[in-house]
Amino acid sequence: MRWGKLSLIVLVLLIIAVIYQQQWHHLLSLDQLKAQQQLLAQWHRDHFVLLFVGYFVVYVAVAALSIPGAVVLTLGSGALFGLGWGLVLASFASTVGALLAFMSSRYVLRDSLEQRFDERLQQVNAGISRDGAWYLLTLRLVPLFPFWMINLVMGLTRIPAWRFYWVSQVGMLAGTAVFVNAGTQLARVEQVADVLSTELLLSFVLLGIFPLVAKQVVNWLKARRIYSGWRRPHHFDDNLLVIGAGSGGLVSAYIAAAVKAKVTLIEQHAMGGDCLNTGCVPSKALLHLAHGRKHANALNQHGVGVSLASIDFKTVMATVQQVITDIEPHDSVERYQGLGVNVLLGKARLVSPWQVEITDAQGQVTLRSARTIILATGARPLVPGIVGLAESRYVTSDSIWQLTDLPQRLTVLGGGPIGVELAQAFARLGSEVTVVEALAQLLPREDSDAAELVKQQLQRDGITVYTGYKAMQVSQDNSTQVVHIAPTEAAEPIPSAEQRVESDLILVALGRQPRLDGYGLQELGVITDKTITVNQFLQTNFPNIYAVGDVAGPFQLTHAASHQAWYAAVNGLFSPFKKFKVDYRVMPAATFCEPEVARVGINEKEAEQQGIAVEVSRYDIDDLDRAIADQQRYGWVKVLTKAGSDKILGVTIVGAHAGNLLAEFVLAMKHGIGLNKLLATIHIYPTMAEANKYVAGVWKRAHAPQRVLAWLARFHQWRRK
Repeated sequence: MRWGKLSLIVLVLLIIAVIYQQQWHHLLSLDQLKAQQQLLAQWHRDHFVLLFVGYFVVYVAVAALSIPGAVVLTLGSGALFGLGWGLVLASFASTVGALLAFMSSRYVLRDSLEQRFDERLQQVNAGISRDGAWYLLTLRLVPLFPFWMINLVMGLTRIPAWRFYWVSQVGMLAGTAVFVNAGTQLARVEQVADVLSTELLLSFVLLGIFPLVAKQVVNWLKARRIYSGWRRPHHFDDNLLVIGAGSGGLVSAYIAAAVKAKVTLIEQHAMGGDCLNTGCVPSKALLHLAHGRKHANALNQHGVGVSLASIDFKTVMATVQQVITDIEPHDSVERYQGLGVNVLLGKARLVSPWQVEITDAQGQVTLRSARTIILATGARPLVPGIVGLAESRYVTSDSIWQLTDLPQRLTVLGGGPIGVELAQAFARLGSEVTVVEALAQLLPREDSDAAELVKQQLQRDGITVYTGYKAMQVSQDNSTQVVHIAPTEAAEPIPSAEQRVESDLILVALGRQPRLDGYGLQELGVITDKTITVNQFLQTNFPNIYAVGDVAGPFQLTHAASHQAWYAAVNGLFSPFKKFKVDYRVMPAATFCEPEVARVGINEKEAEQQGIAVEVSRYDIDDLDRAIADQQRYGWVKVLTKAGSDKILGVTIVGAHAGNLLAEFVLAMKHGIGLNKLLATIHIYPTMAEANKYVAGVWKRAHAPQRVLAWLARFHQWRRK
């Protein structure tokens, strides 16, 4: 491939050098065309087909090689062949030549530029994929843009070749017709500038911007159609109104207040949303206590005697609640009112695209209007319609925090992050835990080796794990909950019979579903599927209504909701003057079981599914000094890089403090830092973070320049003589 590209470059340069050395480029001038007009006319009478084909080939070559002279050739086609045949010749020859230049640019330059400027070109290609035909048509309609430059630049993008061809054919037709028509009266043309008057140039410019203007008009008409039947208030109470005070809603309100906009935040239940009250915070507090008990018990094996009394589960849960209480001030009504946010507690319902009805705890109803509304209503646990489940004793990740007694036997339905974390926490606190997962592995989104290591640790914790099993029915035997599970196609090997799992309590951890009901979305006509449908700016089908967080997807992560909130708030407050497309390129995530599993970018499973060629560098943490000292010799750091490059495409870390270790790679991916620079960064010894440097060393050794090293060996051998 490299030699092919080099050969093409050399060939093109040689052809251009010969053309200029032989002074053939002077033939492509208006004076030469006029001087040879009589001779060419004779050829036209005697050898029409030969002249037509020859002229076509020369025109294609000039356009393909980006040699100045296409305008003169267009005039000549009109002078020689008239308006009809001349237009056919010039139109197709110029487009074919443009396509050849386009393909040459793509073949020679695109791959190398994508390797160096991948992130920037991804954004460009996203725009080209969506609006490339419009942009190219505009450039082709306006003759002010250099013909050859458009060909070469568009070749660097991902626009399909066929689309480039037909848009160019159509877009250049009007300008080509003008020059061909002028060529029919060549004697009157003294210079090329005579063809394009100021009025004609202005007409072309207006014609060129017409597609973009038309697109904006279409969008405006769509918006008018959406808002038809609704009366827009003459005055708004707020610049921004936010429904939901979870992570996405709080950040949206904070940003609006910070830029001095008038903002109202409405929360129906508790400030802080699911993350503070039933999700991230209580689960991590419980895991801290459970892991602490496990680690304390492990000290007995190393000469540090620790006596473990029975669990006081009421105190454990009280500690969890105290952690929530200690963090609550960060998300409190008082804090946000102090920031300038108008906080209202009550149930919100959209009654128009700009108006929200709020019903407080006393049943009093108020109405507020806002130019922009952000929906941040979050999600709730998914409870499937398993036969007998509704009549059984079960909890979800929302209601489990109300327990006052430790269940002796706990069955967890679902082996995703929530199920795995809570299963391990309760097992380490003393429950007999069983996990049932329908897919072939725990943590289905992760690589199989990471999921297997987690499974092995759960089993060492005494947890019974059924992967490839699905709960079919729940029955009760006195106070015992019996979950009937059956193998799925994912079970290996497939057993011959169903299994019975007996427990005192069932935890349903089968995912979460967005809160879509009760907010007036359906009545208003906001488009929803499994989530609220939003565009790249986080707008719903009503351009002034945005959605963020779990209710919008595609992630159900607290930090993803915060990330989206910035875009929604800024876009909502400053549109149409300025808008930003939400950027999901570097989105980290972690599961806080032991071992922790953290990742960013793609993993091996996704790279294979998407057909992305990657190199994998892996460093096993059991060789790390700090891990040995801390008795945490397990896990690894796995980095996926673009083939032949140190550019990081994805990282998976399994081990102690994986979520913290990942931050360095998140920063590196966000700002285009490769493994070479990571290797050159000083890391404190002894720390777990050295693992990040060592995995960069693994990559470096795999890409050591063997020829250079061989010459260095000879050099040093010579110096010893």
